[in-house]
Amino acid sequence: MLSEKDLQTRSGMACELCQSTTNLTIYEVGPDAATKEEIAVYVCAKCKAQLEKKEMPDPAHWKILEQTMWSEIPAIQVLSWRMLNRLRADSWAADLLEIFYLPEEHEAWAKASGDHVNDGSVVLHRDINGAILQDGDTVVLTKSLDVKGSTLTARLGTVVKNIRLVKDNTEQIEGRVEGQQIVILTKYVRKQG
Repeated sequence: MLSEKDLQTRSGMACELCQSTTNLTIYEVGPDAATKEEIAVYVCAKCKAQLEKKEMPDPAHWKILEQTMWSEIPAIQVLSWRMLNRLRADSWAADLLEIFYLPEEHEAWAKASGDHVNDGSVVLHRDINGAILQDGDTVVLTKSLDVKGSTLTARLGTVVKNIRLVKDNTEQIEGRVEGQQIVILTKYVRKQG
């Protein structure tokens, strides 16, 4: 993989997807076993959040893909293809997909994410009020909960700090209550702050 300094040089200190120059970081295009090409791309925080499905895709932000998709860098091509597939309900994205060409091995790499199969919607962990939850947030219980397999009752109003999202289930989070790690349903919490 290229070093951060190499990526900064290659990108000209701008997001390789949208050209933003703020909050840049390395993003690894997975799964890395799909190709022997360089898998790292330099991206801004907004692109990274949407690529990782932590934020709903913003079609206006991604219109730049009309230019980005023609990059000679396979990882950028793959990410462009994936985002266009998530946005394919918009006519401009569907039109770009019609003319987008990926070599067979890069197309297999791009399809490994499954973005071409689903409708592109992003399902996020949300509290009782619809606020988006993220790892490290603090929440308050909105109902007293009996903890299965324990005599512990997590009481209404209990503050749970530094939560962790359950990756495979958007209706569950993990948190520590009275020193015990428990799973909590998101419909019983309110984000604090």
